[in-house]
Parts: sequence; C-alpha cells; structure tokens
Amino acid sequence: MTDMSNRKAELLANPIHHIDITEFDGRELIDSWEKMSFTSRDAARAARILQAAVADPDCSVILTLAGSTSAGGCMHVWRDMVRHNMVDAIVSTGASIVDMDFFEALGFKHYQAREIPDDRELRDLYIDRIYDTYIDEEELQACDHVTQEIADMLEPGPRSSRSYIKAMGKWLSEGNAKKQGSLVQECYEHGVPIFCPAFSDCSAGFGLVKHQVERMKANKPYLSIDSVADFRELTDIKIKAGTTGLFMVGGGVPKNFAQDTVVCAEILGEEVPMHAYAVQITVADVRDGACSSSTLKEACSWGKVDVALEQMVYAEASTVAPVIVSDVYHRRAWENRPRHRYGDMFKD
Repeated sequence: MTDMSNRKAELLANPIHHIDITEFDGRELIDSWEKMSFTSRDAARAARILQAAVADPDCSVILTLAGSTSAGGCMHVWRDMVRHNMVDAIVSTGASIVDMDFFEALGFKHYQAREIPDDRELRDLYIDRIYDTYIDEEELQACDHVTQEIADMLEPGPRSSRSYIKAMGKWLSEGNAKKQGSLVQECYEHGVPIFCPAFSDCSAGFGLVKHQVERMKANKPYLSIDSVADFRELTDIKIKAGTTGLFMVGGGVPKNFAQDTVVCAEILGEEVPMHAYAVQITVADVRDGACSSSTLKEACSWGKVDVALEQMVYAEASTVAPVIVSDVYHRRAWENRPRHRYGDMFKD
C-alpha cells in the first residue's frame, strides 16, 4: 500500500497552472497574425469578431464549452470572460462545469501527466487520465458526493440544469469554496446562467443518481433535471436578448443547443434574428457531415447563424483561445457593456 501511495504521489506531483489572460497582451499576436495566412489569420479574424460582439451595445454573448480545455489550463480564461463582462450566458458539457471547474473549487487539482504508464496501472492507482492530464479518482468521487448533498438540500421535483448549477454557485459563495473565483461561483455572483443540456453525463450525474436511489428507497420525492426546461429557458434568453454572438469552444451538444434557440423561438411564434456573430474553435472534420454539428456557413441554411460575421478556426483551443480572449480583454470594450444578468430572469 505504501509503495502504491508513493507511486500515486509521484504521478500527481505537477498540478496544472491555469493561464491568466490579464498577464500578457494578446493584441500583439493578433495584430501580427492578421498579416499572415492559414489558421493564424483565421484566429485573428475570430478575435475581431469577438471584439465586435463585445463592443456592440445591443449584443449578448453566449459562450459554449465542449472538450477538456478547463482541465488543461484554460479554466480561468472562461472565468475571466465572465468576470470582465464578455459573456452573458454559457452552454457547456457537464464535465467542464462539474468535473473540472466545481471540482477545483472544492480544493482539488488537475495534474500534468509527464509520464504515462500502462493505463491499467493508472486504474489500480485510482488515477483518471484525460490525454496528458491526470485527475485523482478518489477526489472526483468526493465531488460526486457533494453534488448529491446539494441535491438533497433542494426542493424535490424537476428543474433545469441552470437552476441546479445556480444552487452549486450559491453553495460555493456561502463560504464552502476552497478555491475562490471558480466559473460556477463567478457566474452565480454575476447572474450569468450556465446550461448543461446533457447534465447527467458528468460527475454530477453520479451524485444525482445516488440522490434519486436513496430517496426512492426511503419512499420520498426526489430532484430531477429537465433538459426541456433548459431549452425553453435558453430560448427565453435569446428572445429577450435579440442580437446575439456565439463564442464556441469545440462543438457537439453545447454548440447545437445554443444555435437551435433561433429555430425554437420561431416555432414559438417569436421572430428573432439569427446569431449575428459566431466563432467556433475546433479540430473536428467536415467530411462526415458533422464537424461537431456543422460549419457555421452550413448553420445559416438552418436559420441559425448569419454568415456576415462568422469564423471557423481549425485549431486546438488551448493554443489560440487564450490569445483571442486576451486580445479582447486588453481592448477593453467590455468596460462599457451593461451586465445583462439573464440568470435573474428565473425564480430559482
């Protein structure tokens, strides 16, 4: 047991340090990239589009997150977009919000995998691997238990993932955070709603299943997550916002969910404009007809995204997103934006 403990400590010796967009000036790189070609010029145009969306007084910005950039060192990039008023709503995978951000708010960390042994050894040591990043499975299970505890404190019945994540942020803000300034807490304090349409597909899912099983055994009512309520609430935000911009990291469910609000509003009899600004950073291919839910030009045919100010950036997000966001941060148009606080639209 001692040998295994020593080996585990050896592998979990180098915590991830999250990049700080305020400590370097992305404008210099973006200005240079704009004079180049290939992905450099695409990324520069993406920065200009995000800057235009932030500078537009009538535009509300939606951030979508898929993949593991938060675990890999971009956690504070997304947090600082909220802190510095560049984002008005978030649509994400559950993993980015719970297994990564909330997990670190509880005082746990992600680690660089400088050595990758046989994954069966990692399993024996209770170490989970995300490419070249490690998570302590025992700490992740502690996170599962906290999500159950929060569920146990709430009124039983269906609620949106936004409502449950707001309760997570409130719990952190009330003095339970071991690490201050998580995305979940920052969003709660600034009224920025977070939606996770496939919320059970993350660490919270285990906690919520345990909550339901124990309540059922005790013959008591239980909490459940209503993904239809998520869609309705995000569509309500789109209807209220009118002009919107999308900054999409990865694709998949968060990207499609955010884009589909335009179509959903139309089905409800509301006329809303297509998303006026759109950036997607992805490594997904287009040849299978997917690209993690279509290219942005293709999305125009569905009535989701206008093509005047859209940019696909085919790059691994942790390399270009911090530079793009740092550029927009240092241009400081966010200082003149109103705080929309769309989270305040909802009673819970």
